[in-house]
Amino acid sequence: MAATASLELKLDSLWGTPRSLTGSLTTVDHKTLGKRYLITAFVFLCLGGLEAAIMRAQLARPAEHLLSPEAYNQLFSMHGTTMMFLYAAPVLSGFSNYFVPLLVGSRDLAYPRLNAFSYWIFLFAGIFLYSSFLVGAAPDGGWFNYVPLTTRPFDPGLNIDFYNIALIFLSVSTTVGAVNFIVTILRMRAPGMTLGRMPIYLWSTLSTSAVILFSLPALTGACLMLELDRRFGTHFFDPAGGGSSLLWQHLFWAFGHPWVYVVVLPGFGIVSMALPVFARRRLAAFEYVAMSTAAIAIIGFGVWAHHMFAVGLPTVGMGFFSAASMIIVIPSGISVTAWLLTSWEGRPIYTTAYLFILGFLVIFVIGGLSGVITGIVPFDWQIHDTYFVVAHLHYVLIGANLFPVIAGVHYWFPKMTGRLMNERVGKWSFWLMFVGFNAGFFPMHIAGILGMPRRVYTYYEGMGLDTVNMVETLGAYLFAFGVLVFIVNVIVSARRGPLSGANPWNGSTLEWLTPSPPPAYNFDVIPVITSRDPLWDQSLDELRGGADDSSRTLTDGRETLTTSVMHARPVAILHMAEDSIWPLLLALSLTVLCYSSLLNVAVVSMLAGAAALISIGGWFWPAPENGSRTVAQ
Repeated sequence: MAATASLELKLDSLWGTPRSLTGSLTTVDHKTLGKRYLITAFVFLCLGGLEAAIMRAQLARPAEHLLSPEAYNQLFSMHGTTMMFLYAAPVLSGFSNYFVPLLVGSRDLAYPRLNAFSYWIFLFAGIFLYSSFLVGAAPDGGWFNYVPLTTRPFDPGLNIDFYNIALIFLSVSTTVGAVNFIVTILRMRAPGMTLGRMPIYLWSTLSTSAVILFSLPALTGACLMLELDRRFGTHFFDPAGGGSSLLWQHLFWAFGHPWVYVVVLPGFGIVSMALPVFARRRLAAFEYVAMSTAAIAIIGFGVWAHHMFAVGLPTVGMGFFSAASMIIVIPSGISVTAWLLTSWEGRPIYTTAYLFILGFLVIFVIGGLSGVITGIVPFDWQIHDTYFVVAHLHYVLIGANLFPVIAGVHYWFPKMTGRLMNERVGKWSFWLMFVGFNAGFFPMHIAGILGMPRRVYTYYEGMGLDTVNMVETLGAYLFAFGVLVFIVNVIVSARRGPLSGANPWNGSTLEWLTPSPPPAYNFDVIPVITSRDPLWDQSLDELRGGADDSSRTLTDGRETLTTSVMHARPVAILHMAEDSIWPLLLALSLTVLCYSSLLNVAVVSMLAGAAALISIGGWFWPAPENGSRTVAQ
């Protein structure tokens, strides 16, 4: 015990960050950054929810004049952009930042400073986008930003420029984060954690990160080309100059539909992690769930044009994309079946997290069914650009993102804070959200079938839409109240919740091996894995098999272990980066560069560019402790 305490003190001195303003600004601790991601994403969720609440007030009654058409366009554009880019993906990055190193048995992500840079860019991109409200020029072309409506002749203000620059800026954060997760999962797993023993959440994060790397360049390139059209008179999307307006839709949806799986696959991973723990049995058909996760990521690239059936595509092309829309149901169905079998054959404990998982299953299946029929070309022609599509979108995205996210918060809250959330309040929040969600969004299917177009700021009496819109508004407000109850529960429980202990749910994966909350170094001894569920199948002595081995305790600076890709055999000991101010300074320089580019201030742009180069130089200035040393085989 004395030796263990001495080891922990030494590791804490090596990995700990000072509790000061300087420490806060320079930290590269993945757990701190993960919590920041989660908190920031929920702030943007609240902002996007507030925008939705104002829109629902406008649509609650016919011929309402709470908002002007221009204000409504800005609100629904910012709502969609916020939810898709500033909440749905970053909140899942928050979980991955916090838990991927813990799940793989490592002390940090592969690139700690790059991780800090990713968070600062995300934060500043969101602030940049929302600063558009201060000058009355918020994006007003929808989260999809279709041309030609967003070209300079039709939208001459700064609105679309804010959108283009913010998303190019944000893509930097998302891309470097994906690279970090891929390298960490493939090269930093604990000894013995072969690919077949990885937790499902790692499979979903790995698949999602690969999708980001291959899909996001389409959006980044499209935004860059549109900005060049608007600023410098190029003709990428101008038919008069040899371009094509339809090119934007192809580029956007080549990104947009894979992006749907970016914001749902980690949610699937959360469900696959938490459900077996509360069902008290191992995940059914583990291998098939892992393969279906990868299959969804791959097939998702062949579905984008089902958003474009109404633009006049060739019949053969529409047939291909219609078939792909049907085929992707198969791997999704495999996962749903495995979750149902796990619950059916287990002995479920009906915690709040488990209720949110069940709610996810119900909502996601409804959304999936409405998605399948939109893949049928004649039906799609009938409901294209109606509220039926809005209903489907929210059933899939909220069902497969927000409900699993809240389940994940309840499941991992004890690990992150050392305290339990209030179960009674949690169950109230679930029922408020579940009932409110279905009351708010299911009637949108009816409104769409009745012919209500999406993206309209009002409608007239006598169209048969009065009742469904009032029900939608009341349901949305009930749902928002449920989210508020959940947030209050989080805040109060973080301060006053009962202490949880290290593993209150009897979880099976490595994050539950650490204290709650985990220390700065995560593991005092890098664990040795021989099972897919190590905490259920291995003793503590087996997991700490290298307690007397310096290649497992790693106390010569900030060190962690790197292993081979397939079989997770030890390869080298890596010296990890120390805390640094350079990621923050680089992100600030790029933020100034974005503003100066927006306002065409060349001098400031040059100064910001120079500051960015200096920051990069400081970041990569060689330190004597950097490097790696080979581990004896």
